[in-house]
Amino acid sequence: MMTRPRNTPSTPETPNTPVPYIEFDGRPATEEDLRNSTLYGFGHFTALQVRDGATRGLDAHLARMDAANRELFELPLGGGRVRELIRHALAGAGRTDASVRVNVHLPPGAEETTLMVTVREPAVMPAGARSLMSVPYARTAPHIKRPGEFGQTYYGMLAGRAGFDEALLTLPGGVVTEGAITNIGFWDGTSVVWPDAPALTGITMTLLEQGLDRAGRPSARRPVTLDGPDGVDRFPAAFVCNSRGIAPVRRIDDHAFTVDEELMRELRAVYDSAPVDTV
Repeated sequence: MMTRPRNTPSTPETPNTPVPYIEFDGRPATEEDLRNSTLYGFGHFTALQVRDGATRGLDAHLARMDAANRELFELPLGGGRVRELIRHALAGAGRTDASVRVNVHLPPGAEETTLMVTVREPAVMPAGARSLMSVPYARTAPHIKRPGEFGQTYYGMLAGRAGFDEALLTLPGGVVTEGAITNIGFWDGTSVVWPDAPALTGITMTLLEQGLDRAGRPSARRPVTLDGPDGVDRFPAAFVCNSRGIAPVRRIDDHAFTVDEELMRELRAVYDSAPVDTV
């Protein structure tokens, strides 16, 4: 009998969790809705954690979605519409604390994009420091957050089978870009360094950048590679972040990092200081 590997990859939609509540444009999903979203899934999405009907960085989510919609479909996507549909789906699911995902696609012949809002139970970053396995993969148009990323899931699966928590995406020459489902930051002893390479600018990353700047500890963007003069071994500590939270990195491949508890406390305090926006 086949069994699942002991280590499984982190993915945006974790298997074996309860089926989410789903609405399309403010109404419960029908079989036709789900079929169309499968057949015509080209589009973009955002994911956020809602607590007591509120979230952090909502304006950044809405701005990124509008920009992606204009680029992909040459159509605006009003923030008011997105917020209304999220509120409606939360009410339909009977939740004020939830993991929310908003997928956007344009069915054939439609003049307006369709929004699929899914609501699941709340989620947090897994406890403990994370291990990352470097892989040779770069997303197409990485500035757009979009579904159906086979490469990320594939390499995440391989990383899990090899005993790692996540894949670390790299360009030729070992140029570090981002985690499969996270942004990665490094600590050089005085400031946070984000890899200066094509990657999605995550909302949590954005909030950390803004908060560090307000605290007088501006972060920097510099090239980071797996080895060489810009190698990961020149950093004493590293961390990953996404909508679920922030976690220290304990190793990348065979290179071990120290878990800097003071750094993690500061990062979490910076994130917690970001304004909370009611959906």
